[in-house]
This record gives sequence, C-alpha cells and structure tokens, in this order.
Amino acid sequence: MTSQSTSQSSDRSDCPRPTAARTFPVHHHPSSAPTPQVHLETLLVRAGTGTDPATGAITTPIHLSTAYGHPGLGESTGYDYTRSANPTRDVLQDALARLEGGTAAFALSSGMAALELVTRTLAPHGSRIVALRDLYGGSFRFLEVLAEEGTADVDFVLGIDGLRAALASPADLVVIETPTNPMMVEIPIPEAAELARAAGALLVVDNTFYTPVVQRPLELGADVVVHSGTKYLGGHNDVMAGVAVVADDVLAERLNYRLNTTGATLGPFDCFLLLRGLKTLALRMERHEANATAIAEFLRSSPHVTRVLYTGHSGMVSFDLAESVDVSRFLASVRVFTFAESLGGVESLVTCPSVQTHADVPAEVRASYGLSDRLMRLSVGIEHVDDLIADLAQAFEAASA
Repeated sequence: MTSQSTSQSSDRSDCPRPTAARTFPVHHHPSSAPTPQVHLETLLVRAGTGTDPATGAITTPIHLSTAYGHPGLGESTGYDYTRSANPTRDVLQDALARLEGGTAAFALSSGMAALELVTRTLAPHGSRIVALRDLYGGSFRFLEVLAEEGTADVDFVLGIDGLRAALASPADLVVIETPTNPMMVEIPIPEAAELARAAGALLVVDNTFYTPVVQRPLELGADVVVHSGTKYLGGHNDVMAGVAVVADDVLAERLNYRLNTTGATLGPFDCFLLLRGLKTLALRMERHEANATAIAEFLRSSPHVTRVLYTGHSGMVSFDLAESVDVSRFLASVRVFTFAESLGGVESLVTCPSVQTHADVPAEVRASYGLSDRLMRLSVGIEHVDDLIADLAQAFEAASA
C-alpha cells in the first residue's frame, strides 16, 4: 500500500512565532546589579538559582512549612499560609511568568485545574465560550460539563474558519490549543486574538505541545496561556502540575483571588520537581524534535501507515494505521515505546486517543474532525532514534496480517 501523508509546516506565514534568540532579563534575588539580557536556554537553566541568599544554595530550597511566624500584630513576612503563598512556589511562578513573557504565573495541581481556574474566573455563569472541538479530551469534557449544567453557553468549532464564524457574535472567552491534540492542527494565534477582541472575548491558549521554546502566545496576542506542566515542562513523568500565565495585572488579581479561595495550588515538592525539569527543557525539546522529524519521515514511507500528522516542531506525531495492521497487536508489540497515556516525558509513549485520552468525546464528534479508532499518537522521547524506528518497524510487522 502506498503511504499517503499529511504534513503541516509550522513555518507558515499565518502562524508567526518569536525567534529562539529572544533575550530575557535575569532577576537575581536579591541584587543591586543591573539585570543582563540572556537567551531562553540560559533563563531556563538559571531558573531558581540565587533565590536563597542566606546560604547561597544553587538549587531552590523546598519550603514544606504550611505556617509562618508573624513578626507582630498586623505584620507579616509576606508568607502567612502556604495555600496563599509559598517561597518555593513563588520561585517557580516567577520563572514561568518570565518564560512566557507574562507578569504573573500560577502553579496548580494539574493542567485541568489550570483550565478550570481560568474558565470559572473569566467566564462566570451565563457566559458564552467559543472553543475548538478538537481539544484534548479532558478539556472537551470539562467544557461540555459547563454547557450541560447551564453554567455557560459553549460553541465548539473547527479551525480558524470555525472561530471566524462563531466570533461574528459577541463572546466572553475563547479556548484553543495550537497545535491541537491529537490532530496537530495549528491555529494562527494573532488572527484568533484579533477575532476574540472584536467579539469582546479573552483568548486562552493551551501551549502544552509547543512550550515557550517554540511559541509564546502572550506575545502573539493571547490573554492567558495554560499548560499541563505534567508534560514537557516537567519532562520526566514524575510530577503532575498545571500552569496559567497572564500579562495583565487585573486578570492576575482575579485569578489569584479565586485560586487562594479554592486552593488547587501546587505543593512545594512538586514545584521543586517542575523547576528541575525546566532547566533541561530547551535541550530536551531539541532532541524531541529531531527524533520526531526522523520518525515522521519513516512513517511516511511505511506501507503500514496511511496518514502522518506532524507540524515539524516538538515531539508529537500522530498517524493512522493501515487496515492490514491489527491495532491491539501493534500496541502490545512495542518494546521501546510504552503503550500509555500522557506525553512530553523523556520516555517515548504511544497512545490510542479514541480509547484513552479522547474516550469521553462522542464518536460522532471525533469522526467530525478525523480522529479514527486507527489513529495513534506518539510522544517521541529522547532515546536513540534508530532504536525507536526499529521498534515501530518490528511492531508493524508483528501486527500485520
């Protein structure tokens, strides 16, 4: 069978992204010296360094205390109760805000907690939300629940054309991923932001797949950026976290008030793990992308594959298995890849979205945007690419009629 592939270039003129050479100020704590401009890679490695002046520790201390002594009546050190503020979390949030070009960041217990915080805060009861239909299954499920319980009027649309049509009418919030999970469709953020503003809405962009290494949505017009920090930011499949970043002080105050009230903050040890993961993010993304590019080329040439979806960035690749390949046998045959949910770690994973990440999305909805039961999603890790390709090749053979 001749392989037919679909490749989407992330160098398209309608999807501009800042260059990797952009520099950032380094904030030393405390420091009286001028703050130099550094590249993203340096900012990532230096995240948290110099934040413990009492000892000079290179690594950010883990502050496990939930309570803090008060100097006197009506006085505070700035820390009163760890749900409201924690020194380790503050270091992480400062790093995340600067990485995304924001002024405030919030570290939460999961990516879904971040989406819930943003949506519940910025789209109160009776709001109209416009969202992509081909979102991560958990995000689709959450927004569908809001619609079913009558909290919000939610319109699910496909692509920039769908956004354009839906935002001809007023809205309160627009929720997108770019690229989408798992169909790898890129949405031009500047155009989406312009459409949202014209409709009176705020734009929320899930940047989990690309990370700030590839794109920074706030600089492209978005109002809020969210991440599942569990994925590429953490990078080691050992911490669950969510992130929300804004560049507007009023939005930051609103999110901070609700988060302090509801309490879904990230614990200090998890903050430490996420900070540790950030230090190698740029290096890991380079290897993820190189491996994924080679694997996408291999898949395009394989007679066992009928369609390949890859943007050319990050380590996410989706493909459709040919009818001659037994899906269950293929998933049982991989040895270097692991058949598992999640993504973005150093280990390579293969996922069958229709029965895993998108199982709660109705079959007719999945079919409307091309997510079939034969579509596989690869999170390509940092192993040697020859071993990854050999593993897929032997699994194809083992699963073929």
